[in-house]
Amino acid sequence: MKRRLWLLILALCGAGMISSAQTTISVLEIEPGVQALGLGAAGVSLGETAETLYYNPAALAGLAGISFGSSYAVHLGLANYSAFGLTFRNWGLGLLSLGSGDIPGYDEEGGSTDPLSYGSSAFLFGFGLKPSDLPFLPKLPIDFAVGGRLKYLSLTSGTVKGSGFGVDLAYRMTFPNMRLGPIALSGLALGVTATNLMSSVAYDGGHTERLRMSIRAGGSGLVSGIVLVATDLDLGGSVHVGTEYRPAKGFAVRAGLMTQPGGIAVTLGLGVDVSGFVVDYAFQSHPELGATHRVSLTLDFSAIDLTAISRSLGRLIR
Repeated sequence: MKRRLWLLILALCGAGMISSAQTTISVLEIEPGVQALGLGAAGVSLGETAETLYYNPAALAGLAGISFGSSYAVHLGLANYSAFGLTFRNWGLGLLSLGSGDIPGYDEEGGSTDPLSYGSSAFLFGFGLKPSDLPFLPKLPIDFAVGGRLKYLSLTSGTVKGSGFGVDLAYRMTFPNMRLGPIALSGLALGVTATNLMSSVAYDGGHTERLRMSIRAGGSGLVSGIVLVATDLDLGGSVHVGTEYRPAKGFAVRAGLMTQPGGIAVTLGLGVDVSGFVVDYAFQSHPELGATHRVSLTLDFSAIDLTAISRSLGRLIR
Protein backbone atom coordinates (compact mmCIF):
# COMPACT_ATOMS: atom_id res chain seq x y z
CA MET A 1 0.00 0.00 0.00
CA LYS A 2 2.80 2.42 0.89
CA ARG A 3 4.48 2.02 -2.50
CA ARG A 4 1.18 2.69 -4.31
CA LEU A 5 0.68 5.83 -2.20
CA TRP A 6 4.18 7.06 -3.12
CA LEU A 7 3.36 6.62 -6.79
CA LEU A 8 0.05 8.42 -6.39
CA ILE A 9 1.65 11.43 -4.68
CA LEU A 10 4.44 11.43 -7.24
CA ALA A 11 1.99 11.59 -10.13
CA LEU A 12 -0.06 14.21 -8.30
CA CYS A 13 2.91 16.56 -7.96
CA GLY A 14 4.40 15.91 -11.38
CA ALA A 15 7.82 15.54 -9.82
CA GLY A 16 8.98 13.33 -12.66
CA MET A 17 10.93 10.82 -10.58
CA ILE A 18 10.57 7.04 -10.54
CA SER A 19 9.79 5.29 -7.27
CA SER A 20 11.76 2.29 -6.13
CA ALA A 21 11.88 0.23 -3.00
CA GLN A 22 15.11 1.98 -2.02
CA THR A 23 14.20 5.61 -2.72
CA THR A 24 11.95 7.84 -0.64
CA ILE A 25 9.62 10.24 -2.46
CA SER A 26 9.04 13.46 -0.55
CA VAL A 27 8.39 17.19 -0.79
CA LEU A 28 12.06 17.54 -1.76
CA GLU A 29 11.29 16.05 -5.19
CA ILE A 30 9.24 19.10 -6.23
CA GLU A 31 10.92 22.05 -7.95
CA PRO A 32 10.70 24.58 -5.10
CA GLY A 33 11.15 28.00 -6.73
CA VAL A 34 8.80 30.30 -8.61
CA GLN A 35 11.24 32.63 -10.33
CA ALA A 36 13.42 29.69 -11.40
CA LEU A 37 10.39 27.60 -12.35
CA GLY A 38 9.43 30.22 -14.93
CA LEU A 39 12.87 29.56 -16.45
CA GLY A 40 12.24 25.85 -16.76
CA ALA A 41 13.67 25.41 -13.24
CA ALA A 42 17.17 26.18 -14.55
CA GLY A 43 18.36 27.71 -11.29
CA VAL A 44 21.65 26.04 -10.32
CA SER A 45 23.90 28.82 -11.62
CA LEU A 46 21.66 31.76 -10.64
CA GLY A 47 22.51 33.76 -7.54
CA GLU A 48 20.41 36.93 -7.49
CA THR A 49 17.51 35.98 -5.19
CA ALA A 50 16.61 34.06 -2.04
CA GLU A 51 15.66 31.05 -4.20
CA THR A 52 19.34 30.20 -4.45
CA LEU A 53 18.84 28.44 -1.10
CA TYR A 54 16.82 25.79 -2.97
CA TYR A 55 19.04 25.39 -6.03
CA ASN A 56 22.64 26.26 -5.11
CA PRO A 57 23.42 27.31 -1.53
CA ALA A 58 26.96 28.31 -2.52
CA ALA A 59 25.45 31.44 -4.11
CA LEU A 60 24.27 32.59 -0.67
CA ALA A 61 27.77 34.02 -0.35
CA GLY A 62 26.91 36.67 -2.95
CA LEU A 63 23.52 37.88 -1.70
CA ALA A 64 23.31 41.58 -0.91
CA GLY A 65 21.29 41.32 2.30
CA ILE A 66 18.24 39.91 4.07
CA SER A 67 15.38 38.48 2.02
CA PHE A 68 12.18 36.62 2.90
CA GLY A 69 10.15 34.69 0.35
CA SER A 70 7.02 32.55 0.39
CA SER A 71 5.16 30.64 -2.31
CA TYR A 72 2.01 28.54 -2.59
CA ALA A 73 0.47 26.16 -5.10
CA VAL A 74 -2.42 23.71 -5.33
CA HIS A 75 -1.73 20.62 -7.43
CA LEU A 76 -4.81 19.33 -9.24
CA GLY A 77 -6.98 20.52 -6.38
CA LEU A 78 -5.73 17.69 -4.16
CA ALA A 79 -2.31 18.58 -2.73
CA ASN A 80 -1.22 21.88 -1.19
CA TYR A 81 2.40 22.91 -1.56
CA SER A 82 4.10 25.84 0.16
CA ALA A 83 7.67 27.09 0.56
CA PHE A 84 9.17 29.67 2.91
CA GLY A 85 12.73 30.96 2.82
CA LEU A 86 14.69 33.46 4.91
CA THR A 87 18.15 34.26 3.60
CA PHE A 88 21.05 36.38 4.72
CA ARG A 89 24.47 36.88 3.23
CA ASN A 90 26.25 33.52 3.59
CA TRP A 91 23.36 31.51 5.07
CA GLY A 92 19.64 30.82 4.91
CA LEU A 93 16.72 28.87 6.36
CA GLY A 94 13.86 27.24 4.50
CA LEU A 95 10.66 25.29 5.12
CA LEU A 96 8.88 23.17 2.48
CA SER A 97 5.49 21.57 3.04
CA LEU A 98 3.29 19.25 0.98
CA GLY A 99 0.01 17.81 2.18
CA SER A 100 -3.12 16.18 0.82
CA GLY A 101 -6.51 15.38 2.22
CA ASP A 102 -8.09 11.98 1.88
CA ILE A 103 -7.26 10.35 -1.45
CA PRO A 104 -9.33 7.38 -2.66
CA GLY A 105 -7.36 4.16 -2.21
CA TYR A 106 -7.47 1.05 -4.41
CA ASP A 107 -6.06 -2.43 -4.04
CA GLU A 108 -4.25 -4.40 -6.75
CA GLU A 109 -7.55 -5.64 -8.17
CA GLY A 110 -8.96 -2.12 -8.45
CA GLY A 111 -11.29 -2.40 -5.47
CA SER A 112 -11.81 0.53 -3.13
CA THR A 113 -9.92 0.67 0.16
CA ASP A 114 -9.81 3.14 3.03
CA PRO A 115 -8.92 6.72 2.00
CA LEU A 116 -5.22 7.56 2.03
CA SER A 117 -3.58 10.71 3.35
CA TYR A 118 -0.09 12.04 2.82
CA GLY A 119 2.06 14.77 4.33
CA SER A 120 5.70 15.73 3.92
CA SER A 121 7.71 18.65 5.23
CA ALA A 122 11.39 19.59 5.16
CA PHE A 123 13.48 22.08 7.08
CA LEU A 124 16.56 23.43 5.28
CA PHE A 125 19.71 25.13 6.51
CA GLY A 126 22.06 26.34 3.79
CA PHE A 127 25.36 28.18 3.80
CA GLY A 128 27.76 29.63 1.24
CA LEU A 129 31.24 31.04 1.53
CA LYS A 130 33.74 32.74 -0.78
CA PRO A 131 37.48 32.30 -0.13
CA SER A 132 37.80 36.08 -0.48
CA ASP A 133 35.66 36.41 2.67
CA LEU A 134 38.45 34.80 4.68
CA PRO A 135 41.23 37.33 5.39
CA PHE A 136 43.88 34.70 6.02
CA LEU A 137 43.63 33.28 2.47
CA PRO A 138 45.53 34.84 -0.44
CA LYS A 139 43.58 36.44 -3.28
CA LEU A 140 42.76 33.88 -5.96
CA PRO A 141 42.58 34.51 -9.73
CA ILE A 142 39.05 33.08 -9.99
CA ASP A 143 35.85 34.11 -8.22
CA PHE A 144 34.02 31.14 -6.75
CA ALA A 145 31.99 30.06 -3.74
CA VAL A 146 31.34 26.76 -2.02
CA GLY A 147 28.41 25.81 0.13
CA GLY A 148 26.21 23.13 1.55
CA ARG A 149 22.73 22.36 2.76
CA LEU A 150 21.45 20.28 5.65
CA LYS A 151 17.88 18.94 5.43
CA TYR A 152 15.57 17.43 7.99
CA LEU A 153 12.61 15.58 6.49
CA SER A 154 9.39 14.23 8.00
CA LEU A 155 6.80 12.05 6.24
CA THR A 156 3.32 10.79 7.08
CA SER A 157 1.69 8.15 4.88
CA GLY A 158 -1.62 7.08 6.33
CA THR A 159 -0.70 5.66 9.72
CA VAL A 160 2.99 5.24 8.85
CA LYS A 161 5.43 7.97 9.88
CA GLY A 162 9.07 8.54 9.07
CA SER A 163 11.82 11.09 9.41
CA GLY A 164 15.38 11.54 8.25
CA PHE A 165 18.05 13.83 6.91
CA GLY A 166 20.01 14.72 3.79
CA VAL A 167 23.30 16.50 3.05
CA ASP A 168 24.04 18.50 -0.13
CA LEU A 169 27.20 20.20 -1.42
CA ALA A 170 27.37 23.06 -3.93
CA TYR A 171 29.81 25.12 -6.00
CA ARG A 172 29.39 28.31 -8.03
CA MET A 173 31.89 30.19 -10.20
CA THR A 174 31.47 33.61 -11.82
CA PHE A 175 33.36 35.14 -14.73
CA PRO A 176 34.26 38.70 -15.77
CA ASN A 177 32.02 40.54 -18.20
CA MET A 178 32.96 40.24 -21.85
CA ARG A 179 31.90 41.26 -25.32
CA LEU A 180 31.31 39.24 -28.47
CA GLY A 181 31.41 41.97 -31.09
CA PRO A 182 28.46 44.27 -30.35
CA ILE A 183 26.97 41.86 -27.80
CA ALA A 184 27.74 42.48 -24.13
CA LEU A 185 27.73 39.45 -21.80
CA SER A 186 27.49 39.89 -18.03
CA GLY A 187 26.59 37.85 -14.97
CA LEU A 188 28.25 34.76 -16.43
CA ALA A 189 28.20 31.87 -13.98
CA LEU A 190 28.51 28.11 -13.65
CA GLY A 191 27.06 26.08 -10.81
CA VAL A 192 27.02 22.48 -9.56
CA THR A 193 24.89 20.99 -6.80
CA ALA A 194 25.31 17.44 -5.50
CA THR A 195 22.12 16.43 -3.71
CA ASN A 196 21.73 13.83 -0.95
CA LEU A 197 25.34 12.71 -0.84
CA MET A 198 24.41 11.31 2.55
CA SER A 199 20.82 10.60 3.52
CA SER A 200 18.62 8.27 5.52
CA VAL A 201 14.90 8.11 6.28
CA ALA A 202 13.66 5.76 9.01
CA TYR A 203 10.02 4.64 9.23
CA ASP A 204 7.98 3.14 12.04
CA GLY A 205 8.95 -0.46 12.48
CA GLY A 206 12.63 0.09 11.71
CA HIS A 207 12.45 0.19 7.90
CA THR A 208 15.05 2.56 6.39
CA GLU A 209 15.28 4.11 2.93
CA ARG A 210 17.44 6.78 1.31
CA LEU A 211 16.74 9.97 -0.59
CA ARG A 212 17.48 10.10 -4.30
CA MET A 213 21.05 11.22 -4.95
CA SER A 214 21.74 13.44 -7.97
CA ILE A 215 24.22 15.89 -9.45
CA ARG A 216 22.95 18.96 -11.31
CA ALA A 217 25.10 21.41 -13.26
CA GLY A 218 24.13 24.61 -15.02
CA GLY A 219 25.26 27.86 -16.62
CA SER A 220 23.72 31.28 -17.12
CA GLY A 221 24.46 34.74 -18.47
CA LEU A 222 22.87 38.10 -19.20
CA VAL A 223 22.90 39.23 -22.84
CA SER A 224 22.99 42.99 -23.50
CA GLY A 225 21.73 43.59 -19.98
CA ILE A 226 18.12 42.59 -20.76
CA VAL A 227 17.98 38.88 -21.69
CA LEU A 228 18.94 36.18 -19.21
CA VAL A 229 19.67 32.70 -20.56
CA ALA A 230 20.02 29.70 -18.23
CA THR A 231 20.29 25.94 -18.61
CA ASP A 232 20.64 23.00 -16.20
CA LEU A 233 21.49 19.36 -16.76
CA ASP A 234 20.55 16.81 -14.13
CA LEU A 235 22.72 13.72 -14.51
CA GLY A 236 19.62 11.71 -13.64
CA GLY A 237 18.37 12.54 -17.13
CA SER A 238 16.37 15.79 -16.99
CA VAL A 239 17.20 18.94 -18.95
CA HIS A 240 16.10 22.49 -18.04
CA VAL A 241 16.33 25.50 -20.36
CA GLY A 242 14.94 28.98 -19.82
CA THR A 243 15.15 32.64 -20.70
CA GLU A 244 14.07 35.86 -19.05
CA TYR A 245 13.42 39.18 -20.79
CA ARG A 246 13.77 42.37 -18.76
CA PRO A 247 12.20 45.16 -20.84
CA ALA A 248 12.08 47.58 -17.90
CA LYS A 249 13.53 47.87 -14.43
CA GLY A 250 11.57 45.73 -11.99
CA PHE A 251 9.67 43.75 -14.63
CA ALA A 252 10.56 40.36 -16.12
CA VAL A 253 8.91 37.88 -18.50
CA ARG A 254 10.09 34.26 -18.40
CA ALA A 255 9.73 31.10 -20.47
CA GLY A 256 11.32 27.67 -20.31
CA LEU A 257 11.26 23.96 -21.07
CA MET A 258 11.99 20.98 -18.86
CA THR A 259 11.98 17.29 -19.66
CA GLN A 260 9.71 14.95 -17.70
CA PRO A 261 8.63 11.34 -18.10
CA GLY A 262 6.04 11.29 -20.84
CA GLY A 263 7.16 14.45 -22.60
CA ILE A 264 8.38 18.02 -22.26
CA ALA A 265 6.84 20.51 -19.84
CA VAL A 266 6.46 24.18 -20.76
CA THR A 267 6.92 26.85 -18.11
CA LEU A 268 6.02 30.54 -18.19
CA GLY A 269 6.52 33.26 -15.63
CA LEU A 270 6.20 36.92 -14.69
CA GLY A 271 8.04 38.97 -12.09
CA VAL A 272 7.35 42.44 -10.72
CA ASP A 273 9.76 44.16 -8.31
CA VAL A 274 8.62 47.42 -6.69
CA SER A 275 11.39 48.72 -4.43
CA GLY A 276 12.11 45.31 -2.92
CA PHE A 277 8.53 44.00 -2.84
CA VAL A 278 8.64 41.20 -5.41
CA VAL A 279 5.68 39.23 -6.77
CA ASP A 280 6.37 36.26 -9.05
CA TYR A 281 4.05 33.95 -10.95
CA ALA A 282 4.89 30.67 -12.69
CA PHE A 283 2.91 28.29 -14.89
CA GLN A 284 4.01 24.70 -15.45
CA SER A 285 2.38 22.30 -17.85
CA HIS A 286 2.61 18.54 -17.50
CA PRO A 287 2.39 16.06 -20.40
CA GLU A 288 -0.18 13.91 -18.58
CA LEU A 289 -1.47 15.68 -15.46
CA GLY A 290 -2.38 19.16 -16.67
CA ALA A 291 -1.06 22.49 -15.40
CA THR A 292 0.09 23.99 -12.12
CA HIS A 293 0.06 27.66 -11.17
CA ARG A 294 2.35 29.05 -8.48
CA VAL A 295 2.65 32.49 -6.88
CA SER A 296 5.30 33.88 -4.54
CA LEU A 297 5.88 37.03 -2.53
CA THR A 298 9.41 38.10 -1.65
CA LEU A 299 10.56 40.95 0.57
CA ASP A 300 14.11 41.92 -0.37
CA PHE A 301 15.16 44.09 2.56
CA SER A 302 18.43 45.03 0.86
CA ALA A 303 16.37 46.93 -1.75
CA ILE A 304 13.83 48.45 0.67
CA ASP A 305 14.52 51.97 1.92
CA LEU A 306 13.65 51.39 5.57
CA THR A 307 14.52 54.97 6.55
CA ALA A 308 12.02 56.33 4.01
CA ILE A 309 9.33 54.02 5.38
CA SER A 310 10.03 55.11 8.95
CA ARG A 311 9.85 58.77 7.93
CA SER A 312 6.50 58.18 6.25
CA LEU A 313 5.14 56.36 9.31
CA GLY A 314 6.39 59.20 11.48
CA ARG A 315 4.51 61.75 9.41
CA LEU A 316 1.33 59.64 9.61
CA ILE A 317 1.61 59.33 13.38
CA ARG A 318 2.14 63.05 13.84
